[in-house]
Amino acid sequence: MQRRDFLKASGASLGLLLAPAFGRAIAAEELLTRIDAGLKKRLADTAMTAAKADGASYCDVRIGRYLRQFLRTREDKVEGVVNTESTGVGIRTIANGTWGFAATSDLSNEGVARAARQAVQIAKANSKLTVEPVQLAPVKGVGEVSWATPSVRNALEVPIKEKIERLLEVNAAAMKAGASFVNSNLFQINEQKYFASTDGSWIDQDIHRIWAPFQVTAVDKASGKFRRRGELGAPMGMGYEYLDGRKEDKLALPGGVTGYINSYDMLEDVVAAARQAQEKLKAPSVKPGKYDLVLDPSHLLLTIHESIGHPLELDRVLGYEANYAGTSFATLDKWKAKDYRYASDKVTVVADRTQKHSLGAVGYDDEGVKAQRWDLIKDGILVNYQVIRDQAHILGLDHSQGCCYADSWSSVQFQRMANVSLEPGKQKLSPADMVKDVENGIYIVGRGSYSIDQQRYNAQFGGQLFYEIKQGKITGMIEDVAYQMRTPEFWNACSAICDERDYRIGGTFFDGKGQPGQVSAVSHGASTARFDGINVINTARSLG
Repeated sequence: MQRRDFLKASGASLGLLLAPAFGRAIAAEELLTRIDAGLKKRLADTAMTAAKADGASYCDVRIGRYLRQFLRTREDKVEGVVNTESTGVGIRTIANGTWGFAATSDLSNEGVARAARQAVQIAKANSKLTVEPVQLAPVKGVGEVSWATPSVRNALEVPIKEKIERLLEVNAAAMKAGASFVNSNLFQINEQKYFASTDGSWIDQDIHRIWAPFQVTAVDKASGKFRRRGELGAPMGMGYEYLDGRKEDKLALPGGVTGYINSYDMLEDVVAAARQAQEKLKAPSVKPGKYDLVLDPSHLLLTIHESIGHPLELDRVLGYEANYAGTSFATLDKWKAKDYRYASDKVTVVADRTQKHSLGAVGYDDEGVKAQRWDLIKDGILVNYQVIRDQAHILGLDHSQGCCYADSWSSVQFQRMANVSLEPGKQKLSPADMVKDVENGIYIVGRGSYSIDQQRYNAQFGGQLFYEIKQGKITGMIEDVAYQMRTPEFWNACSAICDERDYRIGGTFFDGKGQPGQVSAVSHGASTARFDGINVINTARSLG
């Protein structure tokens, strides 16, 4: 399944389609067990010793236990409870200047030694076709260290009964508020990852993520017309405390919309969704034309992901992903010029794998590189890309930026997107204040369908909620809105960004890339931003 399919359709249902591929089914109690730390170190040392003895100049070992629990409900019914586990060892080596990789689920000394020797033999076989040897940016070994997602309550420790009752309560509230249909889900992921390398690192990490998506549908029985509204909460790198819905984490936004920062009130949001889905049924269709757009972070996250995050992955720029996910218009010559204006001077975009509560937050990446933060676009100018150890020399860097990730012990790690976020504005500005300055515009909330070309240059984006702005005031909801853009023209049209009080992160659990395909989770932060003179089309118009 391709990445575009994940984002265009309901993330909830697509996540469920992926569930069987994530490992073997287990009892919920098994989600709370761990592999002994001493055993992991012994296995890693055994693999590295075997690889070196067989001729490897470098070896890294990833021992992973990947745990997932997916809960699905619809109206008053439980549709599924799935617990999965996948455990094994992935071993990567360099021999004769070339990569080799092998993986095994055999957690015995002989099993990992055999896999290590196989990785070396694959590297040697690959070397016969090598044009240029692997150049690894140096990494200083960190010894034995550990890192864990900051959380208050491990979601996997919460009884299934308690979580199901919460989801059914959400569904009942939606139906009472006028929904025709509703489904709600809870995805919880725990990656227990142990990394060791011949650089001298033994890194133990415990990574947690949570996502509570829903979809509310309202149907006009007379016409058969229907409208949907999904959750405005975000997938997060947190524990079950994210669903506490604290008052201090709520933002009152234009149009009566509520935004959520570091916790989420699912019950409140689903009631609003049911009412807004009904309102969408009666909303007039947009008149096509040029508008000033006020884009909420819950919408802007996808635009950032597609038009900045992906085109600034160096492997895509170099053409390594051309056969599958595409290339990038943001070519190296633009970066080398040091003056390529990607966006207006209001725009600074950062990559950050240290961002608290984000999906991409880790202590170290899957090459043992410490998580870090760096600028991609500074005051509108393209200044950097996202790179890993064997790409750093291409940019003249002496270090990796820590962007390496594999979605399983059985997958080879490669370059993946960091959390890519738009920095908030420096001047005090709220979304309500921003709307007051707009004469003819549209306020867009939530992400919808989209389309983008293979170079990330031409694109079209929809949303979930659309509000017309006239003479600085919200006049009401409209429908059938999508805007068209060329990436640099769009980002150069950014004329204002709200301040840090409005800053929120969103993201995706299932960002696809690579062949064979892998998925990763990544967040994108932003404050509400304004883009002037953007072409808006009516998606309901018939060309016949």
